[in-house]
Amino acid sequence: MNLTHVRLLVDNYKESFLFYRDLLGFEVTWGDEHSLYGQFKVGDVNVGLFERKQMAEAVGFPYAPHDPRVDRVALILKVESVEESYNELKEKVEFVTKPKEQEDWGIKVAHFRDVEGFLIEMYENL
Repeated sequence: MNLTHVRLLVDNYKESFLFYRDLLGFEVTWGDEHSLYGQFKVGDVNVGLFERKQMAEAVGFPYAPHDPRVDRVALILKVESVEESYNELKEKVEFVTKPKEQEDWGIKVAHFRDVEGFLIEMYENL
C-alpha cells in the first residue's frame, strides 16, 4: 500500500478550492473550482478536496451537513489489487464498502475505518 494523499471532505467545494489555490498558493494537479474534486501538490504531499456529500453517498452513509458523524477527512491508499487487499484485510477490519468499480472516478475502491473511525479508501486505477 502507498499513501497517495489525504483527502479533505468539504461542504463548500468551490470556496475551499479557491482558498487552497488562490490564498495558500497550492499547485493544482487536478480539477478546478467547479469539478467537485481537486488535488494539490504541497511539497512532497498531495492534498485532495472532495465534496463531502458525494463521499457520504459513496460509502452509503446518509448525508446531513451538520451531522458530526459524516466524514471530514480520508486517507487514500493506492494498492495493486483492491480485491487482493480486501481479501487479506477482511478478517482484520470491518469494511464499510466492498470492492466496487467507480467508473465515473476511473478507479476501483473499497472503504474501511481505523480504530478511531477515520475513513480509509483503498483504490486501484481502472
